[in-house]
Amino acid sequence: MSQMKYLIEVEKHKDAINGRHSIGPVYRSIFAKDGFPPPIHGLDSCWDIFRLSVERNPGNRMLGHREIVNGKAGKYVWLTYKEVYDIVIKIGNSLRSRGFAEGVKCGIYGANCSEWIISMEACNAHGLYCVPLYDTLGAGAVEFIICHSEISIAFVEEKKLPEILKTCPSTTKYLKTIVSYGKVTPNLREEFEKYGLEIFSWDEFLLLGENQHFDLPVKKKSDISTIMYTSGTTGDPKGVIISNKSIILLIAGVQRLLESVNESLNENDVYLSYLPLAHIFDRVIEELFILHGASIGFWRGDVKLLVEDIGELKPSIFCAVPRVLDRIYAGLTQKLDAGGIFKKTLFNLAYSRKFGNMQKGHKHAEASPICDKFVFNKVKEGLGGNVRLILSGAAPLSTHVETFLRVVACAHVLQGYGLTETCAGTFVSLPNELSMLGTVGPPVPNVDVCLESVPEMGYDALSTTPRGEICVRGDPLFSGYFKRDDLTNEVMIDGWFHTGDIGEWQPNGSMKIIDRKKNIFKLSQGEYVAVENLENIYGLVSSIDMIWVYGNSFESFLVAVANPNKLALERWANENSIKGDFDSLCEDKRAKDYLLGELNRIAKEKKLKGFEFIKAIHLDPLPFDMERDLITPTYKKKRPQLLKCYQNVIDSMYNNAKKP
Repeated sequence: MSQMKYLIEVEKHKDAINGRHSIGPVYRSIFAKDGFPPPIHGLDSCWDIFRLSVERNPGNRMLGHREIVNGKAGKYVWLTYKEVYDIVIKIGNSLRSRGFAEGVKCGIYGANCSEWIISMEACNAHGLYCVPLYDTLGAGAVEFIICHSEISIAFVEEKKLPEILKTCPSTTKYLKTIVSYGKVTPNLREEFEKYGLEIFSWDEFLLLGENQHFDLPVKKKSDISTIMYTSGTTGDPKGVIISNKSIILLIAGVQRLLESVNESLNENDVYLSYLPLAHIFDRVIEELFILHGASIGFWRGDVKLLVEDIGELKPSIFCAVPRVLDRIYAGLTQKLDAGGIFKKTLFNLAYSRKFGNMQKGHKHAEASPICDKFVFNKVKEGLGGNVRLILSGAAPLSTHVETFLRVVACAHVLQGYGLTETCAGTFVSLPNELSMLGTVGPPVPNVDVCLESVPEMGYDALSTTPRGEICVRGDPLFSGYFKRDDLTNEVMIDGWFHTGDIGEWQPNGSMKIIDRKKNIFKLSQGEYVAVENLENIYGLVSSIDMIWVYGNSFESFLVAVANPNKLALERWANENSIKGDFDSLCEDKRAKDYLLGELNRIAKEKKLKGFEFIKAIHLDPLPFDMERDLITPTYKKKRPQLLKCYQNVIDSMYNNAKKP
């Protein structure tokens, strides 16, 4: 597999030697065959991205939110690039007037909004290190991040102020000033002042910058832009240091990729900002939009109103995590089922025709224009009518959902992969390449990638189907973990970042994520189980939204806890004349047997070994959520917490399964 369609080989493979595992060939994107794209001219820092865009596009719409009139959401109202710039300068002057200058750590805590971006740009202007505090993390993690990164000033969403208060007095050794995005009630002001903290409303803080002028420091590519704490599945969050250079070169690579597939951004593009800005995925996407003088509209913060916000904003690019796309898919299939036999038959015929043509190599826009116009246009209108690119990241997207949306959304549906440590973008699938379904595509043209063998899991980077740990090299990589050189040295070896994810090269040069290196355990009979790989396979069962597979070295078989798909389970119950609401169906032995049968069917289809079959299942109507600390903000499972939550259920399944 030395020659793959979208890859070029830049280094030969290395055999195992002196205890080091074998390493597959080093590949890069075909779009970087003449070298990686250089930094965009004039960009030395994230501040330059914004500053130069203001110079080019002062009157363009930059940041928008929905105006609330008489309690109802109206149209989007906008601040132009120049208007945002003027506020940023004032906030920057206010920061400097309170003694906060270059190298100071500034926290930002809250949902996406104009003030989030303005605070970030003020940090960029004056060389402060922006440290996002996760909107989804509890007080424990917020307290840890404030103390670990030594945050001295924090911009905080008004409703999050009580969460900050809970971290006092532990954090007051470092934290000195709070700025609310809104107002400050007299009671809260009094509470904060008790701990010796000064607190300002947004308008009060803006006034501090009036009639003040501070020169902006000279910023270098190597300077730290942000310290982003990753929501680890175990242990304390790790502070990922990201430099200006990482973000600038990542953007240059993404721009090269978009140009190469004729999907370049322009100033007329519109983006819906709802994925957390505290995550690198959304941060770099918004930097890319700012670079092009494009528009960013913020959602209202309620996932139930997301589709309504999309309809009003009419975005051209829509980024999502799989859970959001799963919800869109479920909504569309529910409408289809409720539409009657004629509409459903018409839809299925149109789907088969278009998908068949796409399989023959036709581009999605040319596969069946008549079906797009009369059948699938309603789906497009449901996403605002202007979406041309849907990008999914953060977790694997189910192949059946990806296939469905590629056909019916009248837009390119692409899956990407990256980590905070790789500055988000490492792989992304390509438009009109149906063979890339279920993969994350080839590398972005600014990194080198190789696979390293993992013998203990049976993954060989030199086999005819190369599998191994994904390793990444290149300038977009992080600068290390803040105050944790030990952890940095564990993952950075000879310039290569070891992701911990197991990948498999596909013949077309795309990467398929198949497993996680650390998620391996041994059953009592001595068989090793790569649990993430199994969960990916069992995740193909469309009747299940999420599944956690469990086993340990004291037991000889696997059990699982699953979140069933509500519509699918209720449809099955109706077809089999089984009465009851969703909660009672989850308790019903017949429902458990049905889903266990579906899991066994896919296990046989994928030729799993006997010990990889699931012998018992518990159905939880309540999805795995962050409120119970069962998943991270990027929807990765927290296995120790899942075990703690479901320990009694696990014990019961093992006991019952062993009964004669």
